[in-house]
Parts: sequence; structure tokens; C-alpha cells
Amino acid sequence: MKVIESLAELPALVGHEVAVSDWISITQQQINLFAQATGDHQWIHVDEERAKAGPFGAPIAHGFLTLSLLPRLFESALEIRNTRMGVNYGLNRVRFTAPVPVGSRLRAVIKLLACDPVDNGGMQMTWGVTVQREGSDKPACVAESLTRRYP
Repeated sequence: MKVIESLAELPALVGHEVAVSDWISITQQQINLFAQATGDHQWIHVDEERAKAGPFGAPIAHGFLTLSLLPRLFESALEIRNTRMGVNYGLNRVRFTAPVPVGSRLRAVIKLLACDPVDNGGMQMTWGVTVQREGSDKPACVAESLTRRYP
């Protein structure tokens, strides 16, 4: 895990890969719970038998499930100390570039693209995130994640 002691350290990290998360596994239970939470019950995600005969040979995770794992991936990769609060501010350029079959393991490679001061002494960071699937040359998701931290 990469530890950043304060917001003042961030500008020197712009343009650099900052951290790589731990691997996490994608289970059918996660996919089913996500389908329940969002109402997206498309067969490619939740009908295991039909999905086995489908184009990917197994159920696949929802793209938005993969995206929703960003906070968990960040948590295992990066700690910014001496701040009282962090918030998600938004996303740019999100793409789901490859399927995530059930049983896949994912991790995030995190690069700091920009950091800019915001009100109340805070910092807005733009992170380039590549979600990799173990054993695949193509990323599962690429996105720019905007976060804000406040001292």
C-alpha cells in the first residue's frame, strides 16, 4: 500500500503510477446482489445456465459492478493521511473494455493525472484507473476517477 502523508505530497506524483491494489475475486453472489440492488437482471449476469451457453461461456459481472469496486480497490492500494474527509466527485472517460467472467480476479493500477486545490484547503485529484483482470492482456475497465480530500 502506498502511504501519502499529506495533500502537499500529491503535486510531485502527477504523471506517475502511484499504487496497485490487492486482487479481489468476483463471485456469482456479488453479481446477483448487484442485480438485486440495481434491478439489472439481464441473463448474461444472473442466469448461470444460459450464460454458460452464451458468448463468454459463463456469467459476467455488470460493467457498473466493476466500476463500483473502485473505492474498495483504492482502499487496498492507497492511504492519504492527515485528511479528515474524502469524497467521490465524479468520473470521466469510463470504458468497459473487456468482460469480467464470474470467478475473475481484478486489481487496479492507479496513476495520478492531476491535482488541483479546491475550497477549504482541499485537493481535487484526477486518477487514471486501469482495472486489470488476472490472465488477460486487455483491461476490464479504464476510467478517470475524480476525488476530493480535505485536511
